[in-house]
Amino acid sequence: MDGEITALRLGRGGKRVNVYLNGAWAFSLAKVLAAGLRRGQHLGPHDVARLEADDAVEQTVERCLGLLARRPRARRELDDYLRRRGLEVGVREAALARLVERGLVDDAGFARTWVENRSAFRPRSRRALAAELRRKGVSAESAAPALAEVDDESAARLAARGQARRMRGLERKEFFQRLLGFLGRRGFNYDVARPVVEEVWGEQNAAPQTDPAPRRQAGK
Repeated sequence: MDGEITALRLGRGGKRVNVYLNGAWAFSLAKVLAAGLRRGQHLGPHDVARLEADDAVEQTVERCLGLLARRPRARRELDDYLRRRGLEVGVREAALARLVERGLVDDAGFARTWVENRSAFRPRSRRALAAELRRKGVSAESAAPALAEVDDESAARLAARGQARRMRGLERKEFFQRLLGFLGRRGFNYDVARPVVEEVWGEQNAAPQTDPAPRRQAGK
């Protein structure tokens, strides 16, 4: 396919441009790619092939942006998504490289967001968080700065206090068994979990303090 560009017409939705060669529709391109074309310009077969290859990458970038709009994602998550949809390795790698260049895919930033979210809503141990990030495809090097901020004792205390509210009224033995099991499933080892459970048990079962009765003033 080759010829002279005779028209460039914006498609429906305003995101793509229809390219006409020698008076007939030839192909469409992402608007950003069509910006470098002009009427009267001649396109040879290699030019058309290059534009179509770039367009495939740009469309892949747009698909990734749709996913990223919902939540941050690690690079491998996006690559797995694109691979399952049958996209070629070259297209996937080129699209992901563009996203990295634009700062839209950043595994270290993803790890930081993941750890902050977990710490706020579902606290876990550093070891458990590292395993989750590893399953997401985040390298140990990218995850390290975020994981360095995790304090297992503080995280265990936060998790235990939240869970302990559902255990009011339990006997001490059952309380300890359940809460230790809960913290174990969150990745906390016994040496961290046991003192925290002791502390939370004490907080929850401390005798309530009462205000002393006011003194009667003399003569009244």
